[in-house]
Parts: sequence; structure tokens; C-alpha cells
Amino acid sequence: MIHSLLRILEILALLATISSIVYYALCLWSANAFLRESAQENSDKPYSPFISILKPLKGTDVEMYNNFRSHCVQNYPAYEVIFGVSDPQDPAIELVERLKREYPQRAIRLIFCEQSLGANTKVSNLAQMLPNARGELILVNDSDIRVPPDYLQKIAAPLSDAKVGLVTCPYRGIANPSLGSRLESLGISTDFMPGVLVARKLEGIKFGLGSTLLFRRCDLDAIGGFQPFVDYLADDYQIGVRIAALGREVVLSETIVDSYLPPYTMRTFLDHQLRWARTVRDSRFWGYVGLGMTFGLPWAILTVILARDAAWSWIVLASTLAMRLVVALRIGRSVLRDPQVSRFLVWLLVRDVFALGVWLLSFAGHTVAWRGTSYRLIQGKLARMTL
Repeated sequence: MIHSLLRILEILALLATISSIVYYALCLWSANAFLRESAQENSDKPYSPFISILKPLKGTDVEMYNNFRSHCVQNYPAYEVIFGVSDPQDPAIELVERLKREYPQRAIRLIFCEQSLGANTKVSNLAQMLPNARGELILVNDSDIRVPPDYLQKIAAPLSDAKVGLVTCPYRGIANPSLGSRLESLGISTDFMPGVLVARKLEGIKFGLGSTLLFRRCDLDAIGGFQPFVDYLADDYQIGVRIAALGREVVLSETIVDSYLPPYTMRTFLDHQLRWARTVRDSRFWGYVGLGMTFGLPWAILTVILARDAAWSWIVLASTLAMRLVVALRIGRSVLRDPQVSRFLVWLLVRDVFALGVWLLSFAGHTVAWRGTSYRLIQGKLARMTL
């Protein structure tokens, strides 16, 4: 009985490993397609409508001021930057005032968002900031994002095509010295972004990333503005879904932006990963279930253990490791141009085992922790936990 059970587990682990190798091959195919198609794109089209950059704030993040500054030195003719806070004592206010002093030539405004329209304070603020925006195009990105000087020029170009409704950007995580921060950075470059590229190639991007959401104001109006998303945790994902449902294309830009990561402890790293995992689970359940068949290294190691060190199992493990490293380097270095990925590869097995553990744990509940508050996640929406 026990022997039969172990044999079944061995076969399942082997199938999961083979599935992962196939997935890694898809990652490489998708990465090569992205690089090839990006090289063919013409992002210098004469298209530069006025852009309103909306940046809702709550507290301060790592490198926040320099992230703000990168938005004020854009090679773009006409744009404004609107910040929004809900707390008059928010420490981010001082940074905005400093920015206004440093760039008096820029149209920089601070809006106080007095109402709480839903559990997602970020989207609640966006809904109250929008009436103050003058732009034909609306740009939303997170406060931890730093952008290159040609960012606005590059991401606006695809919207010259009426079929395109949303532009979003790949990103790389800039790590702090903490292990949690390094594992997060490694996961973005070698796990999360490969999945985005595969989705782009197989079915097209039908969601947005918090690194960049650029869309026409008329399309935002057509999906009801920001109000429908005030209780969603993955507001960026949902906005992309709704705009795609209008029949518009979602474009993944060739422009890479940086996300400056906080100095995660292992506990806060786990909370962040679990929040992300349960959000994806609620947004795309069956796709998320299938994600379990992509954790190649843990499954390959389990195969070796269950096969009792059989020679063939070590060949499977070596093949899996080789494919995993090739994907990490191809996407981390060639696509994202991430200077850290080579240094962090020593942690790749730890990251993959941790990711498999989070995937399994994500099915065990519906609670998430976000900015010091516990919520219950119900079909992607936040409900504050009560004592």
C-alpha cells in the first residue's frame, strides 16, 4: 500500500517536473518573441497628447523622492503630475512640497482626498483626484516606480492606434540588502515577468500591471471611472480586464521601469507574497491552479527523493536546473536588463521552494495583510476584518 502510494507520488512529481520544463521552453519562446517584436516597433510616432499623471500616496517608500523626480524630467511636451493623500498629516506631503520647489516649471499639484469610498485607499484617492486632471491620457503608477527620461514618449506612442486601449510596462525590482527584498527581486525577474510574457504570447495581455497604466480618459469613463474598483485589491489587474472587455488591446511596452523594493523581513515578505498569491487566485482561479505545475526545481528534487536516487532522476533534475537558469538569465538580463539577477541566482532554489510553499498556503484561507490591516478577500474584493 505504502509502496504504491509512493510510486503514484513519484509519477506525479515527475509529471509536474516535465510540465515545468515545457513551461520554461514557453518562457524562452515568449521572451525571444518580445525582444524581436520590440526591436521592430516604432515608438517615435508624432503622438504627444497632454498626459495627467495620477499618483495616490500613503506614507513614504524607499527612494520615493527620487522616484518622483524621474517623472519631472521627462522628454515630453505637455503633462502634469497630480498627487493625492487622504491624511493631512501624511509624511509624503513634505516630499511633494519639496518637489514643487525643485521643479517650479512643472505643473505639480497636491489633492486632499477627504472621502473614504472603499477599502482600497489608493483607488478611493484616484477617484477623487480624477476630476482635477486635465489630460486626454491618464497615467497611474505606483510610488515605488522610477522611470527613464523617454518614458512618457515611449508609452504614449501605442495609443496613437485607436485599437489600443491600455499600455502597461515590464519592471524589475531593485532590492534592498535584506534577504526578503532580494528574493522578491529575483522572483519578479525570473518568475513573475516570465509568466507575463507567456500570457502575452499565448492569449494576449488582458490585464494591467501597477508599474504603469496609461489609458484614454474616454475609455476610463466607459468602464465607470475608478469607482467600480474601490474595493478591489488588484485594481491594476481589474482596470486592464475592463478596458480589454471594451474590445481594446492592451500593449506591453518595450520600456522597462524600476520598482524600488522595501527592506522586507521574512515575515513581511511572506505577507506580501501571500497577498499577491491570493489576489491572483481570486482573479484567475484555474490559471492559478495551473501555476503549480511550473515550480520545476522543487518538483525535480522531490522526484529524486521519491525515485531513491535513480540515475534517470538526476538527469531530470540537471535538465530542469539548466532550463531554469537559462530562463532566469534570458529574461532577467536580456529582456529586463536587470543588473542584479546574476548575483542573486544563488538564492534561486530558495526562492522557488518558498514560492511553491506560498502557492500551497494560498489555498488555505482568504485573509490578507495590507499596510498593517487585515482583510478578508472575497472574489478579489477587500472586506475589513472585525474583532
